Amino acid sequence: MDPLSEVLSLLKPRSYITAGFDAGGAWALTLDDLAGRIKCYAVIKGTCWLSMQGSESVQLQAGDCFVLPSGRTVRIGSDLGVEPKRASEVLDPNRSGEVVTYNGGGDVFLVGSRFEVNGRHAEVLLQTLPPLMQVETSGDRARLRGSIELMMEELREARPGSSLVAQQLAHMMLVQALRLYLAEQSHSDIGWFAALADPQLSGPLNAIHANPAHPWTVQKLATLAGMSRSTFAERFRQRTGETPIAYLTRWRMMLACEKLTHGGDTLARIATSVGYESEHAFNTAFKRVMGVSPRRY
Repeated sequence: MDPLSEVLSLLKPRSYITAGFDAGGAWALTLDDLAGRIKCYAVIKGTCWLSMQGSESVQLQAGDCFVLPSGRTVRIGSDLGVEPKRASEVLDPNRSGEVVTYNGGGDVFLVGSRFEVNGRHAEVLLQTLPPLMQVETSGDRARLRGSIELMMEELREARPGSSLVAQQLAHMMLVQALRLYLAEQSHSDIGWFAALADPQLSGPLNAIHANPAHPWTVQKLATLAGMSRSTFAERFRQRTGETPIAYLTRWRMMLACEKLTHGGDTLARIATSVGYESEHAFNTAFKRVMGVSPRRY
């Protein structure tokens, strides 16, 4: 399985609300409901501003798609000078599958979904993603645009099963937006996602995820990257914030956690499946990374 698919499988995103948002006039909302969630929306009509602490404000236009995965509180509105209201207080959380009209509507229209993430490592994984990922749906972005158009059709026509279909399309929209963001390769982000977008680091990352039990060394990974050992190690650290071996070990432990909680394998089998020759070596590494023994976990 490729790295993006594996991380999303650990996050276990579940579409919680899929809806349209139609706003008008002067308006602003504080999105205070993002902790432990991923929001993915596209601007269909009009423009709006989005800002979050620690990042520059951006103007979103028709054709823009954005993903908010970090859980930070975000402000969105027609103008940054408008006093915002809390989204959790003014928007009905039970209107999935509908179009919500706010302040009369008519000026800006968004469509998308808010995903609940249920994986045990969701907080750690989400923190390694960029706080805002913005891509365009115009031009040759046919797959993303197609998912958005189909979602709008389902929300508009409200046929039997529309809510479920819209949620499935929301998952496609999320993955396609992440793919496009990765393909742009011009980001200065830090984390596994940044490394995946780096053409020289994506190969070693894919190799780790394809075969985590392999006895990887920095030299082997550097060879896959076509770089010297020291240059690769430094570049990896700069893009991910950790060493290659630390990343490998942490990923192995996350996989082991899934096996411990959802499988019936023995500790010895789990140890072998994530690259450890003995149960003792696995126990030691697990306790060092996770803070508790595998059995207590």
